[in-house]
Amino acid sequence: MLIVTGQQAPEFKLVSSELKEVSLSDFKGKKVVIHFFPLAFTGVCTTQLCTMRDSFGYYDGLGAQILGISVDSPFTLAKFKEENQYQFPLLSDFNKEVSAAYGALYADFVLGLKGVSKRAAFVLDEEHRVIYAEVLESAGDLPDFEAIAEKVK
Repeated sequence: MLIVTGQQAPEFKLVSSELKEVSLSDFKGKKVVIHFFPLAFTGVCTTQLCTMRDSFGYYDGLGAQILGISVDSPFTLAKFKEENQYQFPLLSDFNKEVSAAYGALYADFVLGLKGVSKRAAFVLDEEHRVIYAEVLESAGDLPDFEAIAEKVK
C-alpha cells in the first residue's frame, strides 16, 4: 500500500525492545516521526538511527515522538538500542504487517532475504495524519533529515 500525505496513518501495535506493547495511539496528540530501517547492526541503519539519536533534543523540544521500526526481533533491537544509546523506542515488526501497511517492505532483499523493511520515514501530525512520507527503494540511501526536521516544526 502506498502511503501519501494527507491520509490517516495506519494504526499499529508492536512489541518494543523492552518487551512492551506499543501502539501508535499511545502517542495521540503528539507529532510522531517513524523511521523504518532494514536490519539492526548494519552500517546505513546505524547511521540513520544515530542521526535521529543525535537530533533527539530537537524533536523532544518540539514535543515529537521518534519511533524506529524493523523486522528484527525485540531481543536484537534491545541489544542494538543498548549499544547505540538510542533514547527512543525501537519496535519489532517481526510479522511484517506494519511495514507492509506503510508500503515499506521489500518482497526480495539482498542475499535472498525476503520480507525486510525498506528504509522509510514518515512524519505524522498530532491527529496522526501523514504530513511527510519517504520510502526509499535503495537500502543504501538515507532519508532526507532536513525535510523531516522541517515538517516537525
